[in-house]
Amino acid sequence: MLILGNADVRRLLDGQHTQIVAAVRHAYLEHARGETTVPESVFLRFPHNARDRIITLPAYLGGDEPVVGVKWIASFPGNVAAGRERASAVIVLNSPATGQPLCMMEGSVVSSRRTAASAALASATLPGAEPVEGVSVIGCGVINAEILRFLRAVHPELRRVTIFDLDAERAQAFARRCAAELKVTASVVADADEALAAHPLVSLATTAATPHIDLHACRPGTLVLHVSLRDVTIGGVLDAVNIVDDRDHVLRAATSVHLAEQHVGHRGFIQATIGDLLQKGPTHPRDAQRVTLFSPFGLGVLDLAVADMVLRTAREQGLGVDLPDFLPA
Repeated sequence: MLILGNADVRRLLDGQHTQIVAAVRHAYLEHARGETTVPESVFLRFPHNARDRIITLPAYLGGDEPVVGVKWIASFPGNVAAGRERASAVIVLNSPATGQPLCMMEGSVVSSRRTAASAALASATLPGAEPVEGVSVIGCGVINAEILRFLRAVHPELRRVTIFDLDAERAQAFARRCAAELKVTASVVADADEALAAHPLVSLATTAATPHIDLHACRPGTLVLHVSLRDVTIGGVLDAVNIVDDRDHVLRAATSVHLAEQHVGHRGFIQATIGDLLQKGPTHPRDAQRVTLFSPFGLGVLDLAVADMVLRTAREQGLGVDLPDFLPA
């Protein structure tokens, strides 16, 4: 059993944006081909506590070299105010031949970067009429920070970021980091609608539990990366062109898309999955008049694709702590 801590995982993934996007693309394609097993994730919640949760995501990723494993990820939003990270995670990879555990790695970096890579891949797959020179972000946490890095990797012409967060000080700090790390012009705005209207590419990554944005302020042809899944109102969902990662998975757990399905009694408003689009071709220009809404539930096979990349590279470089006597003799 190989143990990989946060420092090793981060070292192995730093600067690998293109490779991570490729791994996520591979996972989406295998999923679209029916070469995966992705059971419904299980949400562990606690009495008298609606915010905190721990989620289990088991999965099997097929292809020439299958990967098997599980992610166990905790989301405790109250950690942020205490100066701790909101999310923490562990990923376990098993042998597809014997079922025995091969590796346990710290999973928060894998989780945030596969999420960011899926958003960047959607942006590249659903291009607008013009190159991406600016993006608006709503929510100034780890996920949007990673999304900006991945967007910059797939859209090197990106130069401007417009930022909104309910915590104005946090938004200002986020803007300073963006300017320093990404060499972009970063500006903070006073309300969400101003951010929505600023650019035809928007990333929503908040901790909102109920819908609060109707998307009316968006420009025609805007792509909204709805990563946090619960920001957009029912009306906003139904007015949009909806792309998801998996219909069955996203239509649960009170996501905005799930609430819209309950409201209309069907799922016909979902136009396609990202995997279906990728099977047909690398790019699909989006509707120039309507908002396109990408709502990825976050499939466990994405974690496996990136974690497998980490494990292979760690073995090549001799990183991690090996426990040869972890299993019974």
